[in-house]
Amino acid sequence: MSGAVLVAVAAAVGNLLQGWDNATIAGAVLYIKKEFNLESNPSMEGLIVAMSLIGATLITTWSGGVADLLGRRPMLILSSILYFVGSLVMLWSPNVYVLLLGRLLDGFGVGLVVTLVPIYISETAPPEIRGLLNTLPQFTGSGGMFLSYCMVFGMSLVPSPSWRLMLGVLLVPSLVFFFLTVFFLPESPRWLVSKGQMLEAKRVLQRLRGREDVSGEMALLVEGLGIGGETTIEEYIIGPADDVADDLDLAVDKDQIKLYGAEEGLSWVARPVKGGSTVSIMSRHGSTLSKRQGSLIDPLVTLFGSVHEKMPDTGSMRSALFPHFGSMFSVGGNQPRNEEWDEENLVGDGEGYPSDHGEEDSDDDGDNDLHSPLISRQTTSMEKGMHTGHGPLSTFRHGSQVQGAHGEGTGSSMGIGGGWQVAWKWTEREDESGEKEGGFKRIYLHQEGFPGSRRGSIVSLPGGGDGAGESDFVQAAALVSQPALYSKDLLREHTIGPAMVHPSEAAKSSIWHDLHDPGVKSALFVGVGLQILQQFSGINGVLYYTPQILEQAGVGVLLSNLGISSSSASFLISALTTFVMLPAIAVAMRLMDLSGRRTLLLTTIPILIASLIVLVVSNIVHMNSIVHAVISTISVVLYFCFFVMGFGPTPNILCSEIFPTRVRGICIAICALTFWICDIIVTYSLPVLLKSIGLAGVFGMYAIVCCISWVFVYLKVPETKGMPLEVITEFFSVGARQAEAAKTD
Repeated sequence: MSGAVLVAVAAAVGNLLQGWDNATIAGAVLYIKKEFNLESNPSMEGLIVAMSLIGATLITTWSGGVADLLGRRPMLILSSILYFVGSLVMLWSPNVYVLLLGRLLDGFGVGLVVTLVPIYISETAPPEIRGLLNTLPQFTGSGGMFLSYCMVFGMSLVPSPSWRLMLGVLLVPSLVFFFLTVFFLPESPRWLVSKGQMLEAKRVLQRLRGREDVSGEMALLVEGLGIGGETTIEEYIIGPADDVADDLDLAVDKDQIKLYGAEEGLSWVARPVKGGSTVSIMSRHGSTLSKRQGSLIDPLVTLFGSVHEKMPDTGSMRSALFPHFGSMFSVGGNQPRNEEWDEENLVGDGEGYPSDHGEEDSDDDGDNDLHSPLISRQTTSMEKGMHTGHGPLSTFRHGSQVQGAHGEGTGSSMGIGGGWQVAWKWTEREDESGEKEGGFKRIYLHQEGFPGSRRGSIVSLPGGGDGAGESDFVQAAALVSQPALYSKDLLREHTIGPAMVHPSEAAKSSIWHDLHDPGVKSALFVGVGLQILQQFSGINGVLYYTPQILEQAGVGVLLSNLGISSSSASFLISALTTFVMLPAIAVAMRLMDLSGRRTLLLTTIPILIASLIVLVVSNIVHMNSIVHAVISTISVVLYFCFFVMGFGPTPNILCSEIFPTRVRGICIAICALTFWICDIIVTYSLPVLLKSIGLAGVFGMYAIVCCISWVFVYLKVPETKGMPLEVITEFFSVGARQAEAAKTD
């Protein structure tokens, strides 16, 4: 996974520039107002600082939609250019108006980075370490602030500090970011799939995952193009087709279901479990409980929780669904592989995938069918005679255990991360006229608990080894829905091959229609709510108060005794404050994928509440100045550390995970716009609040907001750790429909 890690680190350099800029302007403004005589014009001074916020807010209004249209990488390149040009303008700045222009351009770069870096990292990272990698922007942002404060402190010690040089130094890291975005960062594979560029998407995935076989994840990316399909939660007993027929005599069982993998030669048989899956049962129980409690706890929270309670403790990148079926999910040795979606060497056979060659090629002859991950050119007796309206259905050949050569730690062709697998089934039924009709169903599979542990089932898995001579079966929860390329709404136009449509066609739809999907609306409620509560939780107020607290603790006196001026001392104090955050963020990076996003929020927000309450009491109760300084300092340090562990990075991480591919850019732009608007409100309301209700009143208000935040997280925010993005959005869709059904009932 080193490829995904390096790409995430390179993308997070953009946030280092954001932190660098925030800290630099805080120091440079002291010298700017002296040169331009702004002491008597505080509004202009405030505008210089706020212009970056204004620029970020303006560009956020359209950045998400453009990123969905043009791609994530071009927008990151544009942000690096804006950083570079903005720093050049600020370095020149003959007057205050040119300086404002430079700050505006710089703000444009900040806005693009804040919106797009979380999207980019989420779309390229494996589910198992997505939380860790998406915490990198928080770490690099704080690291950039620390480095910048150190630079400003050093420059403030010279007789005539140059604010132009302070701001212009941004040229150097912006050039580094530019070269990284142009020459190192690939385009997001999910965006490439949404535009039908399958070959390029496959190459990028192979680079990011460090392996050749990415057919399962490629199939997942295509399935992620759908929005709002009807999804059911089922449970299956799954095993090799031969074993099921021999041991359980299910060959004539009407409940028998044949499942097909994303790679040629992968097929097996499943039998539905009566009574539904554990996930389904717990979900329905949560929905019923929500109705009894007045719909306080969102069924979505219960639904996600049921999955994490049942996750087996197996390797991260190894398939968790079939721990003894390594051969069923990986192909090696002499077995032919069919992981190519659009191999150039198939064009000669009339089976080329037209995604990278233009759609006009798809109409040249009738055999130019979609070479999708779920179908191949081999037909068995089970599928013979089945037809669709656009040609014969060709499915994977029957194959039991295909011997594999992948070792431990290697992702299987079916694995899509977090112990989830992707498969498809063919359903055949009779319509009202008695004619047979059928269709594909896409299935996300996840192992239920531990093998052979439920209902005293005859199904069991061997405790270890190869299990030779024993029947290998597992029980798995299944999210069953319509495949993205098999949408009935799209079958009437631009179909390619056996009742399939081109991925770029599947991604076309009305944005407003997608935004009104219940799952998307539910995700927007969670994302926007977290952004609002984060900004009003008190971080700006505590940052504002920190220099005063450290001054009371005697830090200022100590530094003045060392011959350091008051302005230089404030820069050093700010550097120390940001330095304290770095170890806490490092801890959060480790815990984000172990404890989870929801757990981190629920455990860190109470510490924020306690710290704010202590600050309120310390400002109300009269006490010794030294005692007051010590208590306040401890409270502020605890607040900073636990904020950057939970409420700091988590809202952006969750927002980058919970939206479907087709509208991820515009939805995150909505959340980012909310962030910037609330940031402006909090920043400019703080002085007014300090005058009206005092410092104790401000901290008390922030403590109340943190209490509301904890309740909101407990009732509405699900746990998304370790789950593929497409599965997360599927669960949001299911949970939203359950909530609507609960309200109707």
